[in-house]
Amino acid sequence: MTPRRLRKDASTLWFQAPFVMAMRIHEMQMAALTGKSQDTVEMNRMVTEKVMATAESAVAVNMAISRAAFGAAMQMMTGGRPSAKKAGEAIAAAAVKPYGKRVRSNVRRLSRKKT
Repeated sequence: MTPRRLRKDASTLWFQAPFVMAMRIHEMQMAALTGKSQDTVEMNRMVTEKVMATAESAVAVNMAISRAAFGAAMQMMTGGRPSAKKAGEAIAAAAVKPYGKRVRSNVRRLSRKKT
């Protein structure tokens, strides 16, 4: 299940993040061309979302590393061989998930927003 989540979030970042950037840049350009003040709410949202996603990602990565280390230790104690591939996929999925979630919500919000 983790590789599927990782593929979903990575493809979201690959295809939808440029759309979000283009929509936001378009709004800023239109505000500059029409002479109205820029939408400070959207600009503040951009910054706070990135900071929150980074913090959430850092916590998720630390938790995934702890789970992987504990799982590997338990497997080694019982005579098994831990899978580095599965652990790496879980850690990568944990790192990318907060960003993918926010990009998807921004695409939904910005695509229905009327300018």
